[in-house]
Amino acid sequence: MEQTTLAQKIAGILNDKKAKDISVLHVAHLTVITDYMVIASGRSSLQVKALADEVDDAMAMEGIQLRSKEGNAEGRWIVLDYGTVLVHIFHPEDREFYRLEKLWDDGQNRVELPFDLED
Repeated sequence: MEQTTLAQKIAGILNDKKAKDISVLHVAHLTVITDYMVIASGRSSLQVKALADEVDDAMAMEGIQLRSKEGNAEGRWIVLDYGTVLVHIFHPEDREFYRLEKLWDDGQNRVELPFDLED
């Protein structure tokens, strides 16, 4: 699956499961760590965990292997590593504290999401 498509698909899964404030950033020109970051929030630690599980299950069904998963025990900030796409799912308080978009958004690297165009 093409990288942009993968990032958009993950964002769509999160949107379908009622994640909040979903954004996708193309960061390949800013870091060697990954090409895309998907950032979203859940309303509680329980929802953060459920969102991460949903993404993980959907990607496994697509045959896309999860490289690592961090933060699941606490459910405050879970990171799913799919190589070219890193998924960050936050509890709202932690997202406000870390402000990843502010670190990685250069003003031109946001990826349009189909469900944003519908609103």
